[in-house]
Amino acid sequence: MAKGKKATEETSKLIVGFGENIVHEIKIQKPPKFSTVARSRSNIVFDSKKGYLTLGKATEERNFINAAQTKRFMQTVAIASKCYKFLNENLHTSIRGLFYQLKYSLGEDIDENIFSEQAESNPLIEDLEASLGVRREDLNLNATRRGVLAGNMKVIDSYGDDRITTDTSKMGRSGWAIPSDVDNEIEFVDVKAKYVLVVEKDAIWQRLNEDGFWKKENCILISPQGQATRGTRRLIRKLADKGLPVYVFNDGDAWGWYIYWTIKTGSINLAYIGSDIATPEAKFIGVTMSDLEKYTFLKKMTLKATEVDIKRAQEMLEYQWINRHKEWVEELKKVLKLKMKLEQDTLQGPRLTFIGDYIREKIKNQDFLP
Repeated sequence: MAKGKKATEETSKLIVGFGENIVHEIKIQKPPKFSTVARSRSNIVFDSKKGYLTLGKATEERNFINAAQTKRFMQTVAIASKCYKFLNENLHTSIRGLFYQLKYSLGEDIDENIFSEQAESNPLIEDLEASLGVRREDLNLNATRRGVLAGNMKVIDSYGDDRITTDTSKMGRSGWAIPSDVDNEIEFVDVKAKYVLVVEKDAIWQRLNEDGFWKKENCILISPQGQATRGTRRLIRKLADKGLPVYVFNDGDAWGWYIYWTIKTGSINLAYIGSDIATPEAKFIGVTMSDLEKYTFLKKMTLKATEVDIKRAQEMLEYQWINRHKEWVEELKKVLKLKMKLEQDTLQGPRLTFIGDYIREKIKNQDFLP
């Protein structure tokens, strides 16, 4: 649903309440402070019933008079103040833009900026999100957009003073660019597809788009163009909520696995919004080590697994949300034994259109990893 004036006002009220609590403590001569959910590794929980990573109940306090926390406290308040201003002005900026809005000196006689690097401001935006219980997009903050889509649906985008309807089945070779914010003032309607196919690489997306795969199979074809952004993961979640099965087609290597699991269960860094960006019902349709036996030509297409690939496979075997699936345990052990990996590009070996046949066969036979 579109964000609208009411939702903007609600977010503004949360920031006002955040500030009023701090002012109240100052007035009653108490150290100003605020609490946020702890985002430390020890407070990351895998909810086996819901199927995604979330935060536990532990909280952290940011206290102004604590010397170790004073600067972070001040910086977080400065971020909240700027976001409140953006909301009132109905203007948006990037997280990079916010950094530059706040990269100024504390005063003529103080040789120190509020922020020196964006690496300082980014985690504090996440602190504020967790503390207020909102997403950064609700604070009128966007990130670099990445991801492309084609399929039978329409997008209604209330942007500025315009209300634009885009038919994503008529975007040609370029596809529809997935924005950073897919919640506020944007709607997805007339979704006429049987499933969602997420393809790791843009080059493979282009190959399938040229073949008209999404038209023939009546699917929504998405490429995150590498690691999926929050906006792309959120869109996949929204499409799954419409009842569409989600299939993920990635490389059989460390990065392909990582991309899949961040789509399926969310990620450790973003566990505080796990319910919004995770799609536990997603299935991995390849490529896999098991494909070496089913498609013999692949045996000549393997690459040597790097140390990163091996290390990631070993780490994945330790993750509760992965080793609970015996199919993944077997797959990962094959990687460790064979020390090989497969890229999805190898499926172009027999002929360029073979990729489409591979995907059709996998989905028809329900030959996928959970």
